Amino acid sequence: MAKRVSVDRWMFVVTLVLVFLGLVMVFSASAVIAKERYGSGYTFLFRQLAWAVGGLLAMVIAMRVDYRRYKHPAVVFSVLGLTTLLLISVFFLDRAHHTHRWIHWGGFSLQPSELAKPALILFLAFFLENRTTSMDDWRNTLLPAVLPTLMFLALIVFQPDLGTAIACAAITGCMLFVAGLDLRYLGYALVASLLPLYFLIFHVAYRRDRILAFLDPFSDPQGKGFHIIQSLIAVSTGGITGVGLMEGKQKLFYLPEPHTDFIFAVTAEELGLVGAMIVVALFAVFLWRGLRTALRTSDMFGRFLAVGITSMVVVQAFINISVVLGLMPTKGIPLPFVSYGGSSLFITLACVGVLLNVSKQAD
Repeated sequence: MAKRVSVDRWMFVVTLVLVFLGLVMVFSASAVIAKERYGSGYTFLFRQLAWAVGGLLAMVIAMRVDYRRYKHPAVVFSVLGLTTLLLISVFFLDRAHHTHRWIHWGGFSLQPSELAKPALILFLAFFLENRTTSMDDWRNTLLPAVLPTLMFLALIVFQPDLGTAIACAAITGCMLFVAGLDLRYLGYALVASLLPLYFLIFHVAYRRDRILAFLDPFSDPQGKGFHIIQSLIAVSTGGITGVGLMEGKQKLFYLPEPHTDFIFAVTAEELGLVGAMIVVALFAVFLWRGLRTALRTSDMFGRFLAVGITSMVVVQAFINISVVLGLMPTKGIPLPFVSYGGSSLFITLACVGVLLNVSKQAD
């Protein structure tokens, strides 16, 4: 069959719309906070705009680079090694917000755990390409495939950042499933993770409080349940068409970090059910086009890249929206393309550029 002569226009347009919507909502959600902290309501907007421009440039460049160029041991293991080094280096730097998640250099900051997701996707796509017929060989295929994931999960959990670790595990699971891994192995992995998750959640005070707040937020409305309750108030206040852009009340020091983790709540309050469903629909279209790209490419390396990048975006969106709606305990997972956060936006857009290049060369 003939190859495509252009990238997937649906995916390209959806990405641009989400980025634009994100810039609008970041400004709406952060203007008051930025004015109080920095004296200008445009501070977070300008920062996000700079990262968005850089990310879109990276996306356009990645669109034009043949994705097969990444299929080289020197590239794959260099990315894997650099990411490991960055994940280790954060433990030797000063804490920020009581965590070791960030590398700060002048006015620049980087969250290495954001690099872990594309690094794992690249490695797994490279490693699994010619091993789809031996996925049940746990010694020569399965164990080598999951070792980098386990190493990254351990480093990210100790930062601590359990939410990103869960996202990395979900991405790995999606790619292994598409590669043909028997479901029983995924079941074994889930059972084996229960004990570590128990200790990581119920033996860490703030995580235990989040679980208790998720189960019954109104038992402590001014304490443990405050965040979830304020998020639900924002979503319910919006009604069908919302209270109007910039007119939301919950972002005024009620919602925690309204421009980052809870930006979907601000969107639902100001743009209503209509605006919230548009955001969900855009991610649904992204999922559709990403899986369509994976199915239409005959190159297994490209297929795994498409599945990994698509799952990276959609899994994070699912977790973020579920948290805002009270369907999952609170986790620090941003809404891709929309939430404030430079390194997350830049890296995600660069990955989408790779996905678009795969779509360009699909049948």
